[in-house]
Amino acid sequence: MGLAESYTLKPNAVPAYFDAILDAQPPERFSLKFLENLGFTSTNDRLFIGILKDLGFLNRDGAPQHRYFEFLDRSQSKKVLAEGIREGFSDLFAINTKANGYSVEETKNKLRTLFAGKKTDLVISNIAKTFKALCDYADFSGSSASPKKEKTPKQEPAEQTQDPGAEATGINEHQPMTTGKIRVSGLQYHINIVLPETRDQAVFDAIFKSLRDHLG
Repeated sequence: MGLAESYTLKPNAVPAYFDAILDAQPPERFSLKFLENLGFTSTNDRLFIGILKDLGFLNRDGAPQHRYFEFLDRSQSKKVLAEGIREGFSDLFAINTKANGYSVEETKNKLRTLFAGKKTDLVISNIAKTFKALCDYADFSGSSASPKKEKTPKQEPAEQTQDPGAEATGINEHQPMTTGKIRVSGLQYHINIVLPETRDQAVFDAIFKSLRDHLG
């Protein structure tokens, strides 16, 4: 399920938590001790570590991940958080791509449906308040899921303009053609005539007269 279950009982402290991260050297492990060194010593502050894990800032052992280090770029930090929220609450954004604009009450209504009775109303309320506080701190302008790659349009096979049998029959592709018939224009005839060995002029006259009569 793409739905973060961690929450804080101090949603108003969300900006202070993230601002403190920006001011501190990243730890090898984001432990309770490190959180206390940031100035958050209440037992309620400890819940923030679970939120960082759900948003992809820390792994399950508490070690900072790539998103944590991206967040340290102050020019991009709030956009990076928005990406983490979209990922951590992907089921909400699947319902509405602008779920970050939900009120607390609207978020609660959607979460009741998504959790399908697996969470008490009190827990759902705390998650909704945490979600709202996170979205208020983050910057969703221009933030979206990874862009989908455009599908390359399939290339239609080139239209066959020449009769498949044309090459075999020696028909040029520019010759006029009709369905079921081949019409050939500009055909030239080359006739070789072997004349007999004779000195009789009458024989030659008869041959050429016959050619003229039959071939025009």
